[in-house]
Amino acid sequence: MSALKTLFKQTFIYGLATVLPRMLSFLLVPLYTSEGVLSSVAEYGEVSVIFSYFVLFNVILAYGMETAFFRFFNKEDDKNRVIGTSTISLVLSSVAFFIIALLCQEHIASLINIHVKYINLVIWILLLDALVIIPFAWLRATQRPIQYAVIKILNVAINLGLNLFFLLALKGLAAKSSVFESIYKPDFEINYIFISNLVASAVTLALMLPFYFKVNYRFNRDLWKRMMQYALPVLIAGIAFSINETFDRILLDYLLPQDIAKTHIGMYSACYKLALFMTLFATAYRLGIEPFFFSHANSENPQKNYARILEFFVALGAVILLSVVVFADILKPIIVRSEAYWEAMWVVPIILLANFCLGIYHNLSVWYKITDRTRFGAYISIIGAVVTLIINFAFIKMYSYKASAIATLVAYASMMLLSYYFGRKHYPIPYNLKKIGLYLLLSIAFSGLSFYQFRGNYIIGISMLIVFLGVISFSEKHQIKQLLKR
Repeated sequence: MSALKTLFKQTFIYGLATVLPRMLSFLLVPLYTSEGVLSSVAEYGEVSVIFSYFVLFNVILAYGMETAFFRFFNKEDDKNRVIGTSTISLVLSSVAFFIIALLCQEHIASLINIHVKYINLVIWILLLDALVIIPFAWLRATQRPIQYAVIKILNVAINLGLNLFFLLALKGLAAKSSVFESIYKPDFEINYIFISNLVASAVTLALMLPFYFKVNYRFNRDLWKRMMQYALPVLIAGIAFSINETFDRILLDYLLPQDIAKTHIGMYSACYKLALFMTLFATAYRLGIEPFFFSHANSENPQKNYARILEFFVALGAVILLSVVVFADILKPIIVRSEAYWEAMWVVPIILLANFCLGIYHNLSVWYKITDRTRFGAYISIIGAVVTLIINFAFIKMYSYKASAIATLVAYASMMLLSYYFGRKHYPIPYNLKKIGLYLLLSIAFSGLSFYQFRGNYIIGISMLIVFLGVISFSEKHQIKQLLKR
């Protein structure tokens, strides 16, 4: 139980540091969807498409090296060699990408149908973000969560502050002062969004520069080859994940008629953010458990702890799923300000459940990470990506973003089941399937009834939530008492 206490402590700190950056996109939705900030729903759709490409290229530029760093940092005796080799690798690859992308930015803009002025800003942001991958991984591996959290939170504060300044305050200040008038440009809102991101990323890199002065720059080719063998399946899995997570916006832009595509993407992306409660929880949990999985792999009976960790995740995730679904229409006007976006609210329970399945998958994926069978992660993710692409290509033209939401759920559920199936063969973990199944089925049934049958009836919705909380409390009463003990 002491191991679990350590896990929850690290999860809280890393969760705070990672939830807040992800929370940034959530906090900015009310700003972007307010009347008079962006000119239309379609303009928010354009921003969403650009951020979809961000996700894809962030994965490519990291190429699994972060996960490989964790594995080899805990595995190798010479940790300085691991730090030096991974740092040199990522710096060289990032700079090479930056030069090639700048030289080809006109072609990239034409290929993906995005204005070159946005592409230029995106390239700079991608470079800066890539250069802090290993420094942040080093902070996590050496258990420096406070420093990690402070820098991450500062990044969010700068980005959020600049967004508010550029999109809300600057126009009014420009009318009163020649100083602000010189930097204000009409119809420049999308640029301001990415400029805010760029400044925040630059400050973050500046704060992480001391790491680069501490590194012993020794590149070991044999170690690098072994790290890349471990990392490349993670890269493939990451690309597949990015397809599952955000590629539907790109496909919607490609497959829907151009006169409605950006508007549908804008509505879908805004309502999708209501599922961020589950995404944030799952992300925080994953960041806490990943170092925990590796560091406890050689402890006595680690499978027992891994099984308990999944039980706690499913219990908490099920509560989040049902709570957000029950109160979705109360949260809606707070987060998505304009009624022009609300047509897509249908997708909220679907995307919440999809991200719940993804979180379970991350918990189940321990078996292939600690047994160095990362290729299975790639195989499973590729299957998920194929499912996503097939459903989107087959049904987007008929059902628009509803097809994308269902594709996401089917893909993540398939990945979850496949990971459990293969894990049972290669690294058996004694999961309590009866308890996990009860939590899942009950929360899904209550969520479906609350949203699609009794939507707006809070007496029924809250009653279901209270019943479910009672089931959790009764089932986990002994574990809750042990965790609360000092």
